[in-house]
Amino acid sequence: MKVADLITLYTEDSFIKIIGEQFRQPHTTEPSRIQLKGITGSLDAVLAASIYRTNPSTFLFILSDREEASYFYNDLQNILGQEVLFFPMSYKKPYQYEEIENANVLMRAEVLNKLNSEAKENAVVVTYPEALSEKVINKRSLRANTLSVQTGDKLDANFINELLNSYDFEKTDFVYEAGQFSIRGGIIDVFSFASEFPYRIELFGDEIESIRLFNPESQLSTDPVSRISIIPNIENKLTHESREPFLEFFPETATLWFKDVELTLEIIEKSFEKAEESLASLVGAKGAIKIVSDPNTLFETRRGFLNQIKPFRTVEFGRRFYFKSDDKLTYASKAQPSFNKDFKRLVENLAENQSKGYTNIIAAESYKQHERLKTIFEELDPFLKFQALGISLKEGFVDEQTKIVCYTDHQIFDRYYKYRVRDKFSKSKALTLRELKTLQPGDYVTHVDHGIGRFAGLEKVDVGGREQEAIRLIYRDNDILLVSIHSLHKIAKYTGKEGTPPVMSKLGSQEWDLKKSRVKKQVKDIAKELIALYAKRRQAPGFAFSPDSFLQAELESSFIYEDTPDQAKATADVKVDMEQSHPMDRLVCGDVGFGKTEVAIRAAFKAVTDNKQVAVLVPTTILAMQHHNTFRERLADFPVKIEYINRFRTAAQIKETLKRVASGETGILIGTHRIVNKDIKFKDLGLLVIDEEQKFGVKTKDRLKEMRVDVDVLTLTATPIPRTLHFSLMGARDLSVIATPPPNRQPVTTEVHTFSEAVIRDAVSYEVRRGGQVFFVHNRVSDIESMANLIMRLVPDARVSVAHGQMEGDRLERVMTRFIEGENDVLVSTNIIESGLDIPNANTIIINQAHMFGLSDLHQMRGRVGRSNKKAFCYLMTPPVSVITTDARKRLQTLEDFSELGEGFKIAMRDLDIRGAGNLLGAEQSGFVNDLGFEMYHKILDEAVQELKETEFKNLFMPNDETLKSLLPDTLIETDLQVLIPERYVANISERLSLYNQLDNIQNQTELSSFQRSIADRFGPMPEEVENLIKLVMVRWKAERLQLEKLTLKNNIMKGTFVSSGNDAFFNSGQFGKVIDYVKKNSATCSLKDFKGKLIFTQRDVNAVDQMDDVLSQMVE
Repeated sequence: MKVADLITLYTEDSFIKIIGEQFRQPHTTEPSRIQLKGITGSLDAVLAASIYRTNPSTFLFILSDREEASYFYNDLQNILGQEVLFFPMSYKKPYQYEEIENANVLMRAEVLNKLNSEAKENAVVVTYPEALSEKVINKRSLRANTLSVQTGDKLDANFINELLNSYDFEKTDFVYEAGQFSIRGGIIDVFSFASEFPYRIELFGDEIESIRLFNPESQLSTDPVSRISIIPNIENKLTHESREPFLEFFPETATLWFKDVELTLEIIEKSFEKAEESLASLVGAKGAIKIVSDPNTLFETRRGFLNQIKPFRTVEFGRRFYFKSDDKLTYASKAQPSFNKDFKRLVENLAENQSKGYTNIIAAESYKQHERLKTIFEELDPFLKFQALGISLKEGFVDEQTKIVCYTDHQIFDRYYKYRVRDKFSKSKALTLRELKTLQPGDYVTHVDHGIGRFAGLEKVDVGGREQEAIRLIYRDNDILLVSIHSLHKIAKYTGKEGTPPVMSKLGSQEWDLKKSRVKKQVKDIAKELIALYAKRRQAPGFAFSPDSFLQAELESSFIYEDTPDQAKATADVKVDMEQSHPMDRLVCGDVGFGKTEVAIRAAFKAVTDNKQVAVLVPTTILAMQHHNTFRERLADFPVKIEYINRFRTAAQIKETLKRVASGETGILIGTHRIVNKDIKFKDLGLLVIDEEQKFGVKTKDRLKEMRVDVDVLTLTATPIPRTLHFSLMGARDLSVIATPPPNRQPVTTEVHTFSEAVIRDAVSYEVRRGGQVFFVHNRVSDIESMANLIMRLVPDARVSVAHGQMEGDRLERVMTRFIEGENDVLVSTNIIESGLDIPNANTIIINQAHMFGLSDLHQMRGRVGRSNKKAFCYLMTPPVSVITTDARKRLQTLEDFSELGEGFKIAMRDLDIRGAGNLLGAEQSGFVNDLGFEMYHKILDEAVQELKETEFKNLFMPNDETLKSLLPDTLIETDLQVLIPERYVANISERLSLYNQLDNIQNQTELSSFQRSIADRFGPMPEEVENLIKLVMVRWKAERLQLEKLTLKNNIMKGTFVSSGNDAFFNSGQFGKVIDYVKKNSATCSLKDFKGKLIFTQRDVNAVDQMDDVLSQMVE
């Protein structure tokens, strides 16, 4: 069923027609007051959308608070399928200007701009009382400060430069966030304060040829637009302009929809009082800041708002009503019944509805949910019919008036559901991430053939009278190496241990080659062990688990969150492995809180339904308890016995548990390293789940190696594994990466503060007031109690408890259990909370002495909060900045920068690359990484694995395209033609370098075409030098297929040197036959000769890149 079909059912309903009559009456001084009673669930949004469809005009919906408004906005947007505007308040607290929520300010500007533009008729806006309590910039000032342009207009680049400067826009090389602009030749990029995406204006002379939206992350254009408005930051720029109520922006024909008028008036009154209080406290404070205005200018009063709404038509659709009304319409509807995941009751209910002539509709965004329900229904009642509606709604309803029943999948499955307000205007982190990889002069780099040097920028070089660019590298004793931009793929930024500069290499000496071969030998040994284990496993007989049962589908549908695509893929990968006849060894890698545990629960359940036992190995005692609770909750409706052993349990309890494990009565056993001891006997172990393997000691790891051969193993880790490692490990371990955050998880706001009682008091009391809980990490047992007392003194209402690793088992368990169950508000603990603890209600974490922790520890601890739909906070407390080391400062800065979800993988670039490699491949590897730099180390690792696959383990691996590609040589290209990205085209040096780098790493035609499109899109039409540079990439690919190690074009003579005469296979191939044919056919201008044991072909009269391409094409094709 399409949404339009649902709307049609309603637009034909007599009730909607009656309301429609009211809307069609001419506007009078006494506007109509309509009351809609008896509306439940998301029926309010369905009715509002239907009325809007039949009577299009401007609607303003005022809900009770931000949360309710967000859900309603979501429903309305899903039903109408058109843009609905959301108008939030601009700050967290009145008059605390540093607490302004930037994203909200921009959303407000967007709404005002759209309402102010002539084109915006019949707007639909959703808001809430706090947002209405703030007055807004007046319409006249907004119009005066708006620049509107459209295609075909004349526009002078100097004029726009001056205008945007006067708007306080910042001129940058590239535009990433609101308030920035850049001018590159005939291309102007500008990010207006009232637009979700930045604009790219392309000029032809001084006329606007096209306007496009572009994505700030990729910098590529997305959609063309014909007209745009550019406005400044109205909160900063126009502070001195007079303010007016938000309702002044609405035409008198607009309709105001209220959930609760009295509540709205109360909140507006309260906001005004709060503003007065804030003002009074500011005036009373020492060194008071200059007060901008008094509350009357900035905030709305109750009486003022009541007067403003009088001229508008109103619709009240809540539970209590304010205005006197003759138009009271009562609707017969009920809320969706609760089925508690009892599908039998659900089917009976739907069948009863069907027999009464009702239409059954089930709303679910995911097509998979509809499929699941069909499967369940077919088994329970094959005659049951329902319509699948492909959108999500907040709450289902039974509409007795129109005989429509609309249930939501998340209520049926008892799932968690969260609105999605588009995450607009969030500051893009793209730039900082690119900077991590971008070379800056002075950075250390590794060159494949010459070793570690320093990058000294780009240098213009003269080749045969023509200008080219090269990369300047400085080596030991100030030796200089100029590297052609065509060999950029041989250079990588050196990533080693932060703070310790590497030893620079000496040009022309043997030491680099010796270092490489020494590392290669060692790496090969490690890789050999990994691959041998893999081979052993492939040959070992394993248990092939049965395909999914009906129970498995039921368990998976009851997951209260929505699966992310990565999570679904990881689950599918694991199941495929389990159904094979050899043992699984899969590593699932995902950031903190991305749903790895759920993947493990599904795998464990699959094993248990096949009468196999499962062991879950975790690194800490607390985690064993936490996993035990999670597994028990998830599997509560199924007959599975789950137990755990750790140091909290008494010897007698453990003895009893082990008896049940040996007899097979216990299906899932969770515990620390004790559970893999040889004295523990499982009746029939089928699956071993290992959480954070790198945290276990050598003994445990060795024991795991033994177990791996004949049991299915699933390993979970939140330590980011750099992508380059995937390929190296592909042969030795199967890998699934969960990189997408769960929908509706909010980023954790991270702030670094010098230790301050005021910050602690505010953070704790704010969290406790909103019903949440706080982690306070203090990593010294000696004075942890006094820290807890300090918090009790600062926030007397908070219930504070203390936990650390030196406490007795049962006492610690009691403290943790009480906190998990919400009996305490603040947990002051050491970093025992670091791994895996999952308490959705804890949304603030304060980490004391944060500078003492490593980056991954901080990231893991921060991952403890923000696991629900509430905004989460992380405060990093440090001594004064002067006391902290530069390294620690960098770590904290990184954490503050990367507060987005999934940033763990990006933090990897900073600090975990090295440790990630060490953890996965053994500690001694970290030393090699420091010797060679991370990228170089990987190159060698890849080569070693590749060589082993082609020699000792040839029968295990089928050669694939990747393998064949790796056998081709890197062709060195030299030419005296002008091939470069000129400065006049791309002025920014690091961007030029980045483009050279991208070009050099392009692997196929699709990538090359997309690169061409993107460069023309961002910088305008390509000059000839750039076109030649791009064509040279295709020339290089053909040269590599011809096994040429070097290709030159100088003085109109093209020369190609073949790799070696010793490579008989190539010289006997059909491909080489084509080279011979070409030389014979063109013998007047072409020759093939042996020079010092190498074959060289020479072709005269070649003076352009196109001709080079043409010559090679005839040999290759």
